Amino acid sequence: MMSALWSRRTHLFSALAAILLLTCMQAPVIAHAQSAGSGDPPVLAASGEENATTTWSSLVRMIHDRSEQSQALRSRLDSIVHNPISPPDTRSPRATLSSFLVIMAEANELWFATRDRYLARHSLWMSPEEEENVAKVRALFEKAAQTLDLSQISASNREQSVIELVLQLQEILSRIHLPELVEIPGVGAGAAETVENGALRDKWILPGTSLTIERQADGPRRGEYLFTTATVDRIPDDYDTLKTLPVISEMTEDTYRYYIYTPGTLIAPRWNQLILDGPDWLMRQIGRQTVWQWIGMILTVVVLLSAIILYLRWNARRPIPQGRGRRQLRRIAHPVLLILAVNLAVHVCNDQLNITGALLFFITTVGSLIVWIAAAWLTYQVLQLIYIWTVQTTESPTSFDSSLLQTGFRALSFGIALLVLGYGATQIGIPIYGVIAGLGVGGLAIALAAQPTLENFIGGLILYADGIVRVGEYCAFDDLAGTVEEIGIRSTRIRALDQTLITVANADLSKRKIVNYSKRGAFMFRHQIRLRYDTPSDTVKEIIAGVRDYLAAHDRVPESPLRVRLVEYGEFAILIDIYANLAAESMDEFTALQEELLYEIREVVETNGTGFAIPSSTIHVVSGMEA
Repeated sequence: MMSALWSRRTHLFSALAAILLLTCMQAPVIAHAQSAGSGDPPVLAASGEENATTTWSSLVRMIHDRSEQSQALRSRLDSIVHNPISPPDTRSPRATLSSFLVIMAEANELWFATRDRYLARHSLWMSPEEEENVAKVRALFEKAAQTLDLSQISASNREQSVIELVLQLQEILSRIHLPELVEIPGVGAGAAETVENGALRDKWILPGTSLTIERQADGPRRGEYLFTTATVDRIPDDYDTLKTLPVISEMTEDTYRYYIYTPGTLIAPRWNQLILDGPDWLMRQIGRQTVWQWIGMILTVVVLLSAIILYLRWNARRPIPQGRGRRQLRRIAHPVLLILAVNLAVHVCNDQLNITGALLFFITTVGSLIVWIAAAWLTYQVLQLIYIWTVQTTESPTSFDSSLLQTGFRALSFGIALLVLGYGATQIGIPIYGVIAGLGVGGLAIALAAQPTLENFIGGLILYADGIVRVGEYCAFDDLAGTVEEIGIRSTRIRALDQTLITVANADLSKRKIVNYSKRGAFMFRHQIRLRYDTPSDTVKEIIAGVRDYLAAHDRVPESPLRVRLVEYGEFAILIDIYANLAAESMDEFTALQEELLYEIREVVETNGTGFAIPSSTIHVVSGMEA
């Protein structure tokens, strides 16, 4: 009896112990499930073990399942994915990771559905709807990239780099086990709860990896949780490490591999089948590019260089236009064609051949550098064309100093071109402001090196300020003489009478003795006429009076000074000196007027029945006396 009672008690205690043990074992699971239904930071299981079966796909399903339980949450989540201007939720590490997963899942579904539909139609071109879907996929990739800190990537390389980075990060996450959603700190994407300041740590590292999500301490995205710049830098290397591992999520193919080894923009064109049907060595990888991509890139560069060489040779044979405006238009064509050619080559390499990785960075950087240099060159040439049109269309070009205006336009054009070049440098990633600061430190050395240039510039300003010479004026400079064609920032160009072009530094020119013939109020007319000795005195007097009367009656000859006098009986002629001033505005006008007066003076001489003397001598022979 006692043994039976003891046996029943033993069984009762065993049952109670089993119930107690099961209760203790289920307690962490219950706590775990309770925390999953709340918006508070999770209460982790005492054992600290992670669910090794959690994958990319299961996390996305969990996020969608939770959104189905709340209409408001589903609406906010749909807004993050489908609203083009709605940014991802980056209030916490959980919201950042959830936003990335959900956005990429939507992008993948739309991407491959569009691809399969295009391939099934057997059409050469994509339909408008398919092109719109491709644009949506690219927009989703760019939105997913907003969860990354891309501050260290230059603007010129960002457009192509973001697609590679988000696809590589997606492939990394699809090959590793992820923690339960409730184990990630903070609220989920689209949740109505807010995170109080100080409630979360500044950064969270994905367990078993170096992928870090950190709160931004400063900058335009201050307070947001983003994948750090160090994480972004490591994404390509992490992908190379994990790309040979099997995909444990429900994704059926390596999206990044499909993207980089197929031509076109996200969806391979029909001619990609020619590559697939070709020899196997076309798909062999060399330096992270396939052989066919290397062949296509080399052919693109060869065609580009050949086109440039042919254009330069053709342009060298073309006749030079006579007008300044047409010559300037030809100068503008050079940078425009260069910009178009480089952009076309970059488009072929990036969007058709789909070059990726470090080679993509090199191509886009060099291409952007050439384009921005050409843009600065184009800006300068366009402003010079505006100056030429301004001068040509002005009704009274003499109302301003065209030479001074040209120099001012050149200085302004050069300054604006430098601003364009500086902005381009910031887009490429060159710290232009640091360069400017460095120039400030080395300003003294630069000033000493530029002393001759500065001296010439000041010399040009002196020429302008004193009004010594102007473009178009005929001047004599010590042993030089000619018409001033251009006064530049550094030098002045003078066209001599024999049409040779003389260039003199402004500093040297300002120190010379300058005789400006064009600034004379009148040109001196002084000549001597030589009459034959057999001319009678009365005739000489009539010639003198006739020349004087003619000059006095001429409207371009001032009354004073005006002299026509007999001055000398020379060795073989009677000399009459003529002195007057002629009212003329230029040397050409003076020479034409002088020619007219000389013709009339000759006519006066010939009308009076005499002529000009020529050099002669008379020999008197005297016979000698006889001895």
